[in-house]
Amino acid sequence: MSRCRPFCLAVSSLGLVLLGFLVMGPETGEARIPSSGLAAPYPEAPDSLPAILLEPFPLYERGVMGPYTRPITTRDAEAQAFFDQGLQLFYSFAPVDAARSFHEAQKRDPSCAICFWGEALAWGPFLNGALRGENAPRAYEATQEAMGLLDRATPVEQALIEAMAVRYTPTHDPTTRAALDSIYADAMADVHARFPNDHEVGTLYAESLMILEPRRGNWDIEKPSVALIHRVLGGVLDRDLTHPGACHLYIHATESTIRPDLAEACADVLTHTVPGASHMNHMPSHTYNRVGRWGDATRSNLEAWHSDQRAEFGEGFAIYPTHNLHMLLFSASYDGQGAIAIQAAKDYAKLVEDGEFYRVLTKLRFGRFDEILLLANPPENPVFRGLWDFGRGYAHLHQGTPDSAAHYLARVDEAAGSHPDAQFRGHTAEDLLGVVSGILRSEIHRKEGQTAQAIRALEVAVELEDGLRYDEPEPLPFSARHWLGALHLEAGDPSAAETVYQADLEKHPRNGWSLLGLAQALEAQDRTEEAAQVRGRLRESWVRSDTWLRSSRF
Repeated sequence: MSRCRPFCLAVSSLGLVLLGFLVMGPETGEARIPSSGLAAPYPEAPDSLPAILLEPFPLYERGVMGPYTRPITTRDAEAQAFFDQGLQLFYSFAPVDAARSFHEAQKRDPSCAICFWGEALAWGPFLNGALRGENAPRAYEATQEAMGLLDRATPVEQALIEAMAVRYTPTHDPTTRAALDSIYADAMADVHARFPNDHEVGTLYAESLMILEPRRGNWDIEKPSVALIHRVLGGVLDRDLTHPGACHLYIHATESTIRPDLAEACADVLTHTVPGASHMNHMPSHTYNRVGRWGDATRSNLEAWHSDQRAEFGEGFAIYPTHNLHMLLFSASYDGQGAIAIQAAKDYAKLVEDGEFYRVLTKLRFGRFDEILLLANPPENPVFRGLWDFGRGYAHLHQGTPDSAAHYLARVDEAAGSHPDAQFRGHTAEDLLGVVSGILRSEIHRKEGQTAQAIRALEVAVELEDGLRYDEPEPLPFSARHWLGALHLEAGDPSAAETVYQADLEKHPRNGWSLLGLAQALEAQDRTEEAAQVRGRLRESWVRSDTWLRSSRF
């Protein structure tokens, strides 16, 4: 007998997609089909349904799904349960499985208007994806079916359905999508004005506003449209801090602002609101990284990666597993947990074509130079190959072969110059490889005793690094300032080192690499009391570390 074998193709900017479709076998213990299940005389599905809806979808038990429920107009307990599951999956950014759950709710209660609304919601645009052309017809059809059942719905359900009706048209035209998104947001504003204390209304109104904002880059907390999003989501969370959708969106709405800490309270409870959805396990780390809670960020992403693995055995949903591993190697690197970071990079390479470059970068971060030189399978992607060559050049330099280091530096510069517009997660080769080229060039100058040239190379690297757009996480598991601060200390300029480390702690709060450097800079200036305080912060930050440091870089 088969077991549930969900697999997830999560969208990353590498073009690797991992999405979570499930086939459930009858012997699956953790996620059971209800006893009335598949043999019940549900209406036959129309031919126009997407093929994925023709496959039965299970009702998962608590432990995979969370306790959140929204009572709807239905007398069928399974319809209610499938609706709740669909809503939780939608809030977890698993829209296909959400649509399947809502469809199962419709099969249990064909008169459930809000169940059709849920499916229309799931097929539509969301924060991590646009409306796909192949899904547009079913989104429209589901909305029309909901409209035909308005008299079976409560006033707030009717309002949500009527707002959804303006979101889709009979024929999909991508050129009108932005206008329809704006019209839908206006309709949701009206619904929110009528039902200001309804959790779903507030959450989905805020989502409609967020879709109108640029998805990437820093958000200005003073911008009126951003402030409105914060007010609406804050209102929901004031009433229910554990609301999975509101908290998920609030983290995204605050993480790239100057106040990521605003989402800390709900981030602390979000991980287990939908315990079997790996993306929800992971999401708090978006806040934790920004506020310097590196250990908590590492723990969140470990839980997410464990959920991704459990999903293979029918115990949940693997959602963006490569992103979870990327975030894990990043947070563990800043937390000094070398073994976890290096293993996460190894697992990442198993899922991402040409992904071996992160194995090089994490080993470099923790000074495993001999291990770098043992790695095979260099990437073909020019950006990834440039990062790989940087790591090998750095390892050769620190293993005593500077000529090889210079050779690899030339390869990094060639990749940046030959493919300047090639990208990784929206960062161009020219910028990203420029950062690592500056680090390697500086180290070569340092080994040759050319301190001024070494400092200048790192200053260029820092400038390029500061110019990278906001990303979640950053593409490199280290900061160029870790090298620049250490170089200033070696050059006998602890005041300059202090400035560099303070700047890095503004960007990466509480990270032990810069706390160590700052303590050393203060000690070199005979500021003993201040240095002792920083040493105390370092001990607290580095308590989970498996790495002993003498410098902020190896």
